Amino acid sequence: MSKILKGTMILTGATFLSKFLGMIYTIPFEQMVGAEGIALYFYAYTPYNILLSLSTLGVPMAVSKFVSKYNSLEDYQTGRDMFKSGMQLMAVTGIVAFLFLFLSAEQIAIHSLSMDEGSAAKVADVTMVIKMVSFALLIIPCMSIIRGFFQGNESMAPTGISQVIEQIVRIIFLLISVYVVLYIVEGSRATAIGFSTFAAFIGAVASLLVLAIFWKKRKPHLDKLVEQQEYTYDLSKKSMLKELLGYAGPFVLVGIATPLYQVIDQFTFNQAMSEAGLGEISDSSLSAIHVLSHKLVIIPVTLGIGLSLAMLPAITRSFTKEYMTQLNQQINQALQIIALLILPAVVGLSVLAYEAYGSFYGTYKVDYFGTLLRWYAPVGLFFALYTVTSSILQGINRQNFAVVSLGSGLLIKILTNSWFIVEFGAKGSIISTGLAVLVAVSLNLWRIHRAIDFSFKQVYKRTLLIAIISTIMAAVVFVVQWSIGLLWNPMESRLAAFFILVLGVGFGGILYMWMAYKTTLLERILGGRVRFLDKFLRRSQRG
Repeated sequence: MSKILKGTMILTGATFLSKFLGMIYTIPFEQMVGAEGIALYFYAYTPYNILLSLSTLGVPMAVSKFVSKYNSLEDYQTGRDMFKSGMQLMAVTGIVAFLFLFLSAEQIAIHSLSMDEGSAAKVADVTMVIKMVSFALLIIPCMSIIRGFFQGNESMAPTGISQVIEQIVRIIFLLISVYVVLYIVEGSRATAIGFSTFAAFIGAVASLLVLAIFWKKRKPHLDKLVEQQEYTYDLSKKSMLKELLGYAGPFVLVGIATPLYQVIDQFTFNQAMSEAGLGEISDSSLSAIHVLSHKLVIIPVTLGIGLSLAMLPAITRSFTKEYMTQLNQQINQALQIIALLILPAVVGLSVLAYEAYGSFYGTYKVDYFGTLLRWYAPVGLFFALYTVTSSILQGINRQNFAVVSLGSGLLIKILTNSWFIVEFGAKGSIISTGLAVLVAVSLNLWRIHRAIDFSFKQVYKRTLLIAIISTIMAAVVFVVQWSIGLLWNPMESRLAAFFILVLGVGFGGILYMWMAYKTTLLERILGGRVRFLDKFLRRSQRG
């Protein structure tokens, strides 16, 4: 279990830092380009994310599972052979995906805009930014498979560090290029957004260089494992790719789950808002939900992403060797960690939604945009659960069910999205997404139970305790929020919003951790590693 926690900490920490940086940069970015610029950015990134997942064919995580499986059988050569074949495959699919996105950019732009928005100038702007982001598809597939290979060898640092470097380089290039275009050469907003999306290519190059350094450093150790092995399954290239793609297919669906829900909004949101008589605030609402609010909500979701990446090799190994008791413990711990860390985070974000939005993006219409964030926050928990439960299914060789669960969720999103937007306004899109992802998660949990006779009794009991503690925490945070709000209105002052946010997060976080520790919840879920808190608590009690 220590390897799962160690890997989770490395990947979660790196992913959290990466996403945190991705959230912070939106503050100056939004100030420079405005809501219309953010909407342009969204139009480019949603189809890009889908093509990115399709171009990798789910191979990176499938590689992690493949390598972990054959390493557990002490056949290291097969993993190396597959890695070489996978790199060749990724180079081809990356080029194909780049050409498809680049050449279809205009058609995507036309279908993304509502009838009253579809002017030639607006279509040209969206087309240009989509073409600019497409160049990253030439590099990222190959980069991703290297990460998957390291993860399969239970080496999480290369993925974590390369993610952070990629994000830092991308953000630096993005902000500098946007500033230069808008304020030095006085170019158009569309040109600035084009360079901001091209930053994905620059970041990918930096990440690839970091991974190359790790490869050079780790290769002697990996070569030694191959030399020492006594037996190889000697699979043909065709057999390896067939097995790899068998794992990979459902991974594609997991990778594009969030972008697929977003692309449904991209093609239906503006038209539905126009029908609801809200066309004037359609662009700003779309950017507020899927870019600005999503940047805040994705922070707790990274915990689920890090956990799923870290636990997949361990669950695969336990399932392959038929260690069913250990497998059940690993799945139990994974689901409980999600509840322990993400449930209070989304509850806190819902309570402090106005303050969070106002702190990062200003108080302009914060009552409206903050409400959208408050509705969107709980959806983050569902996305995290979907990622983790899908990884569990893949670990126990039930990955094909991801097609059923995601397909069911997408069908609900398609059927309800425009209807809910017309009925409830912009938040109807959020309600539709939440309902869809919740159905997908429920189906995944049902399949896990049926596949290995997994009992959710312990998960239910501890999640109930976590929910009670989170409710108490939310009540305390609300009192802090209300008390300070009487003297200093966060709806009018960005500084007030930030002050209340910091105090609310501080009080709420400390109270939650204290209650979780005192009820022995932390120790039961995370193990004896939390006992180091004893000395701090005893010291505070003596003081």
